[in-house]
Amino acid sequence: MKPILGIFLGEAAGIGPEVIARLVANGTVQKYCRPLLIGDSRVLKLGQRIAGVDFPVSIISDAAAANWDGPVPFLDLKNFDPDGLVMGQVDTASGKATGDSLIESMKLLKAGSIDGFVFGPLNKEAFKKGGHHVEDEHALFAQCLDWLDKPRGLLNVLEDLWVFRVTGHIPFKDISAHITRESVGRAIRLSYDTLRMAGYDDPRIAVAALNPHAGDGGTCGMEEIDVLIPTIQEMRAQGMNVIGPVPADTIFMHAFNKEYDTVVTLYHDQGQIATKLKAFDVGVTVSGGMPYAITTPEHGTAFDIAGKGIAKTLATEEAIRIAARMAATRHAG
Repeated sequence: MKPILGIFLGEAAGIGPEVIARLVANGTVQKYCRPLLIGDSRVLKLGQRIAGVDFPVSIISDAAAANWDGPVPFLDLKNFDPDGLVMGQVDTASGKATGDSLIESMKLLKAGSIDGFVFGPLNKEAFKKGGHHVEDEHALFAQCLDWLDKPRGLLNVLEDLWVFRVTGHIPFKDISAHITRESVGRAIRLSYDTLRMAGYDDPRIAVAALNPHAGDGGTCGMEEIDVLIPTIQEMRAQGMNVIGPVPADTIFMHAFNKEYDTVVTLYHDQGQIATKLKAFDVGVTVSGGMPYAITTPEHGTAFDIAGKGIAKTLATEEAIRIAARMAATRHAG
C-alpha cells in the first residue's frame, strides 16, 4: 500500500500552491502516495486559479477522517485568508500561518497520522517575521520532534545523487577549523543512515578533499592526512562503503557518471555550485537524520514568477517521489 504523505502547500505568496495544485490535478501526486493536503483551502483555490486547474477535494478538520476512495482529502487549518495578498511579496501573516502549519504537520508525523511530509517552498523572511524565531524550518522540525540534540543535517538530491555537507552557513575563513574527525564522521554516518532509509542497501559514499589535489601528500595542506583519511578508514571499519578523499575538482565528474550514490562535501559551495549547475529545477532538499521522511523542492518561492502560472513542477514531483520511497522503506523496516 502506498504511504500517506502530508503535503503542505507552502508560502501562499510563492509558487507552492500552484505547483501542488497542478500535480494533484494531473494525478502525479496520487501516483506516488496517498496524499493528505495541508493548509488553508482558500490558498488551495488561489493555487488552482493560478495554475488553471480545478479538482474536488474532501475538506476535513481531523486527519483521522481522511480516506482516498473519492476526492483527495484536504486538512483545512483555516489559518490564512489570501484575500488582499500580493503575490511575490513578503507577507508576515502568511509567514506566521506557514510556521503554524508546519507545527501542525509535525504533530501529525508524531501521531502516526502520516508516514512522511513534503512541503512547498517557504520564504524564510516571512517565516521569521511571522514570529517563528528559529534558524530555519528544519530547526523547527527538530524542535517539534524532540530531535534538537541528535545528529541531523540537510541533503540535496538530484536524480539519484545525494549530496551532504559537513559545514553549512559559516564564513569561508572558519571552514578548516570545523573540519574535524567528529564532524566528518557525523556527516558520513548521516549520509549512510539517510540513504539506507531511502532503500539503498550498501550506499556508495565519496568524501571530497578540502585542499587542491587532496593536499598533495601534505605539501598543500594537512587536513586530508590528519582528519579525512583516518575518519574514512574508521567508517570503512564500521562496514560503510566509503572512499576518499577525492579531489574536489573531479569528484562531481565521477558522481555524475553514477560512480557514487552520495557525495559528502566539506563546505556549502563545494557541492551547491555543482548541483545547481547540473539541475537547479529538479533538486530536492531532504532533512537528513530525522526519524521521518521530510522533503521539499530545493528551489525557493520564486517570487519573481509567483502568480503567473508558469512555475515548473519537476522538483516538487521529485520531492514527493523521494519522500514516498523513504516513508515506504521506513515503514517496511
